[in-house]
Amino acid sequence: MKALTICQPYAHLIVTGKKRVENRGWSTRHRGLLLIHAGKSKEWLCGDVPSPDMAFGAVVGAAQLLDCLHIDEIRQGTHEARYPWLSAHLHAEGPWCWLLDDVRRFDPPMSCKGAQGLWTVPDHLVPRRATSSRDQENADG
Repeated sequence: MKALTICQPYAHLIVTGKKRVENRGWSTRHRGLLLIHAGKSKEWLCGDVPSPDMAFGAVVGAAQLLDCLHIDEIRQGTHEARYPWLSAHLHAEGPWCWLLDDVRRFDPPMSCKGAQGLWTVPDHLVPRRATSSRDQENADG
């Protein structure tokens, strides 16, 4: 299963439903289930004390990657009909905006080493809770 390592506090904001867009300098063709891995670095916290339920160096949840759109298209309103919330979203900064939905938080998180880019978590390590009921319905026919 594909995973994306995201610095804290942003991984935490994603799995708590406060951040629906992850910004990257690159696009992806991947769509569907994506594991959210919180990196080990505390550099992005800018001196703030992390929340007690904020994990580091762990898969903290899963989300559906709906789309990957360039910020210029978002600002031009190209995708307004499909994603009316997107242009006003606090975290839509680009250059590539990865749109996330159906986010599930893992409690407890699954400790593991991350990697750069999209990386693969071996199937035997993927928690059963990673697949949503929607995925099960699609698999069942």
